[in-house]
Amino acid sequence: MSQMRRVLDTYADRFGSVPQWVVRAPGRVNLIGEHTDYNDGFVLPMAIDRSIWIALRRRDGDEVHVYSTDFEQSGRFAVGALHNEEHGWLEYLKGTAWALQDAGYCLCGWDGVVGGNVPRGAGLSSSAALEIVTARAFAVACGLPWEPKEMARLAQRAENEWIGMKCGIMDQMISASGEAGHALLIDCRSLETESVPLPPRTAVAVLDTATRRGLVDSAYNERRAQCEAAARFFGVPALRDVSPAQLLARAAELDDLTLRRARHIVTENERTLLAAAAMRDGDAVEMGRLMDESHASLRDDFEVSSAALNAMVECARREPSCFGARMTGGGFGGCAVALIQADAAKVFAASVTESY
Repeated sequence: MSQMRRVLDTYADRFGSVPQWVVRAPGRVNLIGEHTDYNDGFVLPMAIDRSIWIALRRRDGDEVHVYSTDFEQSGRFAVGALHNEEHGWLEYLKGTAWALQDAGYCLCGWDGVVGGNVPRGAGLSSSAALEIVTARAFAVACGLPWEPKEMARLAQRAENEWIGMKCGIMDQMISASGEAGHALLIDCRSLETESVPLPPRTAVAVLDTATRRGLVDSAYNERRAQCEAAARFFGVPALRDVSPAQLLARAAELDDLTLRRARHIVTENERTLLAAAAMRDGDAVEMGRLMDESHASLRDDFEVSSAALNAMVECARREPSCFGARMTGGGFGGCAVALIQADAAKVFAASVTESY
């Protein structure tokens, strides 16, 4: 049974009717540009074929009654009396409602069932998909205009201020704005975007290590603080404003840890722009080389990889159909991503699974 069918059937079972709407938001995989988003830099994610759905019907009053098929739990809250309980899946819905209301949107109540197939904690942005699908649910139920960039900003605010995860804008932007067959080059300062097609006859493989991390409890917020400290040293708003030449010129003034953290961000921004150019040119070999470089930088300079991620990347690179591979997402566990020959995808997946 498809996940959407499961959500629809569960809605009928729990509410005794068919929903008025079904809304969806996809997860994402990031091809390159990791940890650059909260440094006002460049990222190159793409939406994937895993999503979160909400089947819903507007109800009288301001209460949201919702059931999660993934957690097999019910939850409810009044949009006029939101309180942060600080844990659990319902907080992502409440946080999104809070951000929408705080931005001046008038919210209503609805009955809904939420569920999906984006693996949690795998670096594929299940939380952003949940926030965007919730914003979409409020939009259809309450007659709100749908503007992807604005909704992405508000969903990010929910994650930052309600959940406590200081993520950048990438995950919410790609979930709200993804385009089939393309990656999305995002300038995380201006939020300008450009759709970039995959090189001809290539496919993207997402490789799950089956290890998980909780970003709120991880070193993610610590990395962000280290980047902000480096930006203050250079007297700029964010590391996006530091060129490789500037970093090299003052490298001796930085302690080793700060230098390595800054070096990853500065070089990763450069790699991301080069990768978008390579994809526009249809150059899969160059794109793969840049992905390989990105993984080395994340592993050695930013120190957010893991033994499992490194092993998965090595397994992928041993395959003749692989152009390049790297960890993807916040790190410390989760998934890797590889650019491969499309006609070899099934053989690649089976072989990497066996060797990993």
